[in-house]
Amino acid sequence: MSELMRAAAFTEPGGPEVLKVMELPAPQAGPGQVRVRVRAAGVQPFDTAVRQGWLPPYIEDPGYPRVPGNEFAGVVDQVGEDVTGVAPGGDVLGFTALHAYAEYVVVPAANVTPKPRAVPWEVAGGLTAGVQTAELAIDGLGLAEGETLLVHAAAGAVGTAAVQIARRRGATVIGTAREVNHDYLRALGAVPVVYGEGLAERVRALAPGGIDAVLDGAGGHALEVSLDLVADRGRIVTLVEHDKAAALGVRLVRGDRSAERLGRYARLCAEGEFTFPVRRAYRLEEAADAHREVETGHGQGKIVLTI
Repeated sequence: MSELMRAAAFTEPGGPEVLKVMELPAPQAGPGQVRVRVRAAGVQPFDTAVRQGWLPPYIEDPGYPRVPGNEFAGVVDQVGEDVTGVAPGGDVLGFTALHAYAEYVVVPAANVTPKPRAVPWEVAGGLTAGVQTAELAIDGLGLAEGETLLVHAAAGAVGTAAVQIARRRGATVIGTAREVNHDYLRALGAVPVVYGEGLAERVRALAPGGIDAVLDGAGGHALEVSLDLVADRGRIVTLVEHDKAAALGVRLVRGDRSAERLGRYARLCAEGEFTFPVRRAYRLEEAADAHREVETGHGQGKIVLTI
């Protein structure tokens, strides 16, 4: 009899309600792979798109039931052949494309990095998307010391990371967010500004020297305003308006995630040099509620599942 595990999965695309906890065969580590007993898995817009039926072009169709989730933290419990530097019992955090909303996930050994003891499981499980997306975006923008970056949806997980990364590089950051999140953004080192009518004028008043680059995590009106604020559209990255990016001449995030980058920010978190708050942790059985919050909420920090 094959080993079974619990996973939050769906048998057909749809709304959050299609996510159900199921018993599925547990994966086994093959050559070059490790199996991780998952303690926490991050929840993000990527996962909600998968639940609606989307698959990125680099993923072969896995069929159904389909398990979302592309970031996790847990304990290594199997190590495949030809794996060095990773041992059973080690605490790790890492990334995948699918399958993280489960008790066990199998990934290439190169996709995990040690979890510092001082970093809570919930933070570790949701760290990769925020820091990897933010750093890849900022690298793509070519942000330099002394420049001014405008971040839309600055209080969310990617925004939180982007504000801190940009500040560490010597840039000034203006962040759009609801007023309830403004003190939070100030604590991160950003100058906050509210969304809505008159946004362009408010930003110009805060940045009389102009905006050099934009990281757009909101889309819609915020992206439209950005087109007026930045002379070079190649210095605008959108995280949400994928279908409009090419026509508008703005960038999407490009580049590969890496365990080196993830480990670097995990260590900064452990040292108290980098802030990555968890907004709420849901149980695996509440995966549908976690998706609802990701799709409708604009609060501070990260949503995770604990398993």
